[in-house]
Amino acid sequence: MNDKHLLLGDEAVALGAIHAGLSGVYAYPGTPSTEITEFIQGHPLAAERNIHRQWSTNEKTAMEAALGMSYMGKRAMVCMKHVGMNVAADAFVNSAMTGTNGGLIVVAADDPSMHSSQNEQDSRFYGKFAMIPVFEPSSQQEAYDMMGYAFDYSERHKVPVLMRLVTRMAHSRAVVTTGEVREPNPMSFPSNPGDWVLMPIVARKRNETLIVQQADFLADAENSIYNRYTDGSDHSLGVIACGIAYNYLMEHFKDGCPFPVLKVSQYPLPVALVRRMAASCDTLLVLEDGQPVVEEMIRGVLDNGKTIKGRLTGEVSRTGELTPDNIIAALGLKDEEVYPPSELVVPRPPALCKGCGHRDMYAALNEVLREYENSRVFSDIGCYTLGFLPPYRAIHSVVDMGASITMAKGAADAGQFPSVAVIGDSTFTHSGMTGLLDAVNENSNITIVISDNLTTGMTGGQDSAGTGRLEQICQGIGVAPEHIRVVVPLPKNMEEMKNIIREEIEYRGVSVIIPRRECIQTARRHSKQKKQ
Repeated sequence: MNDKHLLLGDEAVALGAIHAGLSGVYAYPGTPSTEITEFIQGHPLAAERNIHRQWSTNEKTAMEAALGMSYMGKRAMVCMKHVGMNVAADAFVNSAMTGTNGGLIVVAADDPSMHSSQNEQDSRFYGKFAMIPVFEPSSQQEAYDMMGYAFDYSERHKVPVLMRLVTRMAHSRAVVTTGEVREPNPMSFPSNPGDWVLMPIVARKRNETLIVQQADFLADAENSIYNRYTDGSDHSLGVIACGIAYNYLMEHFKDGCPFPVLKVSQYPLPVALVRRMAASCDTLLVLEDGQPVVEEMIRGVLDNGKTIKGRLTGEVSRTGELTPDNIIAALGLKDEEVYPPSELVVPRPPALCKGCGHRDMYAALNEVLREYENSRVFSDIGCYTLGFLPPYRAIHSVVDMGASITMAKGAADAGQFPSVAVIGDSTFTHSGMTGLLDAVNENSNITIVISDNLTTGMTGGQDSAGTGRLEQICQGIGVAPEHIRVVVPLPKNMEEMKNIIREEIEYRGVSVIIPRRECIQTARRHSKQKKQ
């Protein structure tokens, strides 16, 4: 029985996976991918089927666990934002070498315009790099439908597949009609177990197999139901619209686009369809959200002399996300009047919540560091990153998950004193622990502040992997117990916090300070739950 639901793109992916017979989702929270796992965590069928739906410590562990479930013949999905692909890359690329048993879908949610990210990287490059098929839905309905198709595809070809979303697809809603609900796969061992042992003799053979498969992947893309060539009456221009760009394009042409359109939602790039368009159109315009992946590809497959327009030539901005407005501009057509932003709407930059423990931590840290000349604070990815903004202006670097500790160590190696790292509890277990081990092994002269709000606060309050165990983890790594200091960050404890920070800065070695107080937002939610 078909039902209709109003779903975010993330929720369409999640429901499509459940209905396709999913046995496990593995993820680390990261905007704009977080809602995929949260939807599965709250879905009754996921509970009934006992689908694995707990958060992983980081994207690499998520990728490896999903690969393990695939090994057992079950359908698995791993979800992350685009920069998480960098963390998962080792396992992700090598999963193309091992292949799959049960279907394996890697969902990467890209963030053009960097709404909540450090860069605009395009995950389609990862699919090309790993030589695996990539799916890029153009609508929420297609996102739902693609899940069953992609799981089947992964099992048929014995390869993982990459599903690429963008922020507007992930976080906008549309009506989705659901279809058949499949049962999960039974457990089974791989028929080719030796292929999973990537010693060089095996990897070389698997690499040859993957190369041979490229022709099959291309043929499938040429004939895919998700790649479609539609002719038009005006051949002065041909439009190649990738993923959500197709949705945006067709919003302007309710009665059909006058130009030939090639919709691309499955990769490798369907070269024959591109050449068909090039043979009949004077100019090609490539519309894609993210980087000029397809635009660069077609410059390599078409004869010289064909005019190709897009992000590289300036018709579409080289940076920022694609929108219906910049598509109509790229087409050279005048749309309805565009109004300037209202002067009544005042921008509201993000800020640490009132009552947040990070505020008291930064207040104490700033006061102590004023006693030193040229102190440096290396921070990390999390709510506490907002300590860069007024009124605190307390940090000097934020690069990637876990970089605070290792950058503080490198600065100390160069002679910096004091060298302070500020990292959150979830980020510490995500990728800070290995940096701490480096510092312990060399007895680096650094002070590490693990600002513990007992949750993954930046993405909405998901469980943190190290909750209640940070002291044991640090001691197990080798930090001296007397230099693991815990304090409650409250105004009444300001003098205690300052004294602890001062003492640990003066200690010539690795010290860890843990200001611990529950996130004010999760504390409110927990309080409401107790009253119910």
